[in-house]
Amino acid sequence: MSPEMSDSSVNPLVLIGIGSSFAFSGLFYHLYQEKKKELKKLKKIPIFRPDQHLVKVLNSTPHKRLQYVAVEGVVHADSEPLTSQFVPRCSGVIQKISVEEEWKFFNYVTKTWKSRTVNKKETNNSVPFSLVSPGSYVPDVYVRVQNPLEASGSFLERVYFRTRSAEEGVMDVVLQGLRGEKPVGMVESEEMLREGSSLTGFGEVVLEGSRVVRLQAPQDGRKFTLVPSDYRSFMDRHEATASMWKMLTAVAGITGASLVAGVIYNFTGKQDKSSK
Repeated sequence: MSPEMSDSSVNPLVLIGIGSSFAFSGLFYHLYQEKKKELKKLKKIPIFRPDQHLVKVLNSTPHKRLQYVAVEGVVHADSEPLTSQFVPRCSGVIQKISVEEEWKFFNYVTKTWKSRTVNKKETNNSVPFSLVSPGSYVPDVYVRVQNPLEASGSFLERVYFRTRSAEEGVMDVVLQGLRGEKPVGMVESEEMLREGSSLTGFGEVVLEGSRVVRLQAPQDGRKFTLVPSDYRSFMDRHEATASMWKMLTAVAGITGASLVAGVIYNFTGKQDKSSK
């Protein structure tokens, strides 16, 4: 190979960088477009609060039913709320407590200890609850949430988490070595949907009586979703994600274009030198 040809060859790492930059730019652009479509669909969903306006709208419909809307409000227990087992003065309407043990087991083939979770126990408790308008001391409209445990969305807040180490004596260590197993510790956690927290529900609403509205899973197959925030915060997070994908698309595209421009500049510069 002549010196001219070797000088004009492009570093393979540069080619990989160009290809990767444009590939990532394409991926990020696809994710941006998907998020834009999702945002467009979300913005078409009517948003209500638990108030008389919602009741009037439901009364004006043929079956006192809205197929798919968003309702934002504050969590209100319809009966005595649940009390946290670990946190003082913490109450809610849904409670999930999990306890699991961490053990190590000796693998005689690889001569190594492997961790494994055993004896995992999970307890779920709930009481009926409704959504009420924020700031209303005596709510005039209640939106009763039907079967909340069937809803999608990460709407539980972790209020307690603790890891307890296993205490071992000298004899225990000897016996565990002979058996090929030993306890590491215990993990306890508690999650709750706290009373008074903001919640937005996406689903079907039906009027029951004059003041009670029921929020439930839609009959048309769309997702019944509970979101642990108000509607505006929920939309802000989606818009921030769309902006992030848009920015990453631009950064990756500019990086790829800059690398291509650098290759062209080096190539034309070497051509000018060789012609001189």
